[in-house]
Order: sequence, then C-alpha cells, then structure tokens
Amino acid sequence: MQSTKQLNMEIHQMSEMNRVTVDLGDRTYSVVVGHGAIRETASLLPTTAKRVAVVTQSGIPSSLVPQFPNHQVTVHEIGVGEEHKSLTTIALLCSAFAQAGLTRNDVVVGVGGGMVTDIAGFAAASYHRGIPVVHVATSLLAMIDAAVGGKTGVNIPEGKNLVGAYWQPHGVVCDLDALESLPPREMRCGLGEMAKYHFIARENLDELPFALRIARSIEIKSEIVAADEREGGVRALLNYGHTLAHAIEIETSFEMAHGEAVALGLLFAAHLGEVMGRITSDRVDEHYRVVNEVYGINLAMPEGLVADRLIGAMGRDKKALESITFVLDSATGLEIVPGVREADIRTALTEFVSRLSPQA
Repeated sequence: MQSTKQLNMEIHQMSEMNRVTVDLGDRTYSVVVGHGAIRETASLLPTTAKRVAVVTQSGIPSSLVPQFPNHQVTVHEIGVGEEHKSLTTIALLCSAFAQAGLTRNDVVVGVGGGMVTDIAGFAAASYHRGIPVVHVATSLLAMIDAAVGGKTGVNIPEGKNLVGAYWQPHGVVCDLDALESLPPREMRCGLGEMAKYHFIARENLDELPFALRIARSIEIKSEIVAADEREGGVRALLNYGHTLAHAIEIETSFEMAHGEAVALGLLFAAHLGEVMGRITSDRVDEHYRVVNEVYGINLAMPEGLVADRLIGAMGRDKKALESITFVLDSATGLEIVPGVREADIRTALTEFVSRLSPQA
C-alpha cells in the first residue's frame, strides 16, 4: 500500500483539468476533475441563479469553498456525524432556504464529503419540489461516488438512506487539492469505494497513476448512470459490497464508516460468490489483493456483531426487494442475484471472518 504522501505525489502527476460528461440528454452535466478545479464552480451554475445557498460543514477549509461575487450568497452549516443525516436536517435547511429568499431559479451548492452532497442534494430536490444543485466534492469518497449520479438520501432508524430522491446535479467539481489534507481515515473510506470499480470494470486500475484512477472511477460511474439513471438494472452494480456494508454500519451505530464497511463488504461478497459456485478461490484472492494490498485497508470485523442480526439488517436493506439480494461476481462480471439462501450467507460469513487480517 502506498502512503498518503506517495498518493498525493501521484495525484500531482495530473496537472491538466479533466472533464467527465454524464450524458442524460437535456440534463447532461460535467464533472470537472483536477487541481484548482474549484475555480470552475461558478461556470457550472445555472444562468438563471441570482442566489446561492452554500451547504457545508465546519472544518471544510475556506480554500475549498468557492466564491460567487456576482451572486447573493448564504452559507448553511450542517452538523458533523451520521446522526445529522436526517429529515430534521432537511427541514432546517429548507426553512433556511426560504428565509434566504431562494426561488426555483436559484441554486444550492454542496461543499463537502459524501454526507454533505447527499443532504444538499436531497434538500435541493425537496425545496420548491426541486431546484438546481452543484456539488463541490472535498473527499475521495464524494468525488468517485456520492457527488456523481443523482442519488440523495438521509437515514431513519430502520435503515441507511431509506428516504431520498434521484436528483441529478447541475455540475460537479472534484478539486484534487482537497485530498492533500484529507485525514487518513477519510482517505481509506474513499479507497474502499474505489476498490469496487476494479471489479465493476474488470480493469487493473492500479496500473494507472492515482489521479487518473480517480478520473477513471468517475467515468465508470458516469457511464453506468447514463445507462440506468434510476437503478432499474445495471446501476445496481454500483452497490457491489454494499449489502453487508449497510448492515455493518447499522449494527455498529455508524461507528464503522461507510467506505470501510464497503471494503469489508467486497471481501464478503467474494466469499459468498465462491460458496455459491460463481467464482473460484483465485478470484477471492484477487479481491483481497485489491482491498488489502493495493489499498492497504486490512480491516477486521468490528467486535460484537452477530450473524443473525447482520442477516436481519441485510434483509431490511432498501436493495433487498422481496428477498435478500446481492450483487455478486462471476466468471463474466458482476450480476444482480436475488433470493440468496440464508445458509450460503452464514457459510460465507464464517469463511470471511476466519480469513480477515487483524485490524491495522
């Protein structure tokens, strides 16, 4: 695993600005990736906007908050922590938007990580039944996953992201300068999500310089979103590793972060695929190589988790439909597999937990 310093050195190898297009007809938008991309934010705003509501959190460096000298700007800070990813926060934001005089022609700009872009996007989708939103992603997780694609949502006690909307942004900015000060745990969360793209695309993404790997991950997601905006088919592949991940998050009261849980979910999904005869042990080994060697995640399962509770939480996951549904690997690629037997899940959990390395 490369150190954060080494990754930052690789990031600087990509000095030019890259634009990835999410092709959705008349709702097509650009994702701008590169150093100093923050300067492109104003160009992504709708021409009708006179007011900008910036949604962000404390701790976001001022250098990553874009300036809009030609607009009336209000700044709205939301709380830090999953307990603030709630309908209460959405209601407070919508009230603040109304007090600021935002109309349907104005714009919300979400500046922060995945939690901020989820909340800003849902608030924008809800206020006036939908106003434009532009995302400025400040974490690796937000850049390659949360800010792109239009899925927004908040949590309720029964599950993660169970209330939300599909609301495509008007544009997305990924300024790679933000990653240089990203705390190691937040970088690890992004790496957990990045690992899934190795298996979605079946490409050796680790052969790319890290900055180009970011751009390629965004491109992969953009292609899938363009093909299936509302998760009626291929878009569900983006949930690889997420069925167990969401269960872990719920059962640890979100003490395990999303990207960390996804890393574990990828490994478990590989074991489940092998138990069901879909892949060989070599393919399981490749999952461990990507997650633990390429990205150096090396996590253990949190203590105190019980198989019965994990299986119950997986069954309540919003992607479960009428039975426990997984995205699983095969010899030809990832597939959506409904109706997975509980006995197979239990066997895979046992094999998975026994193989994990001690937590680093």
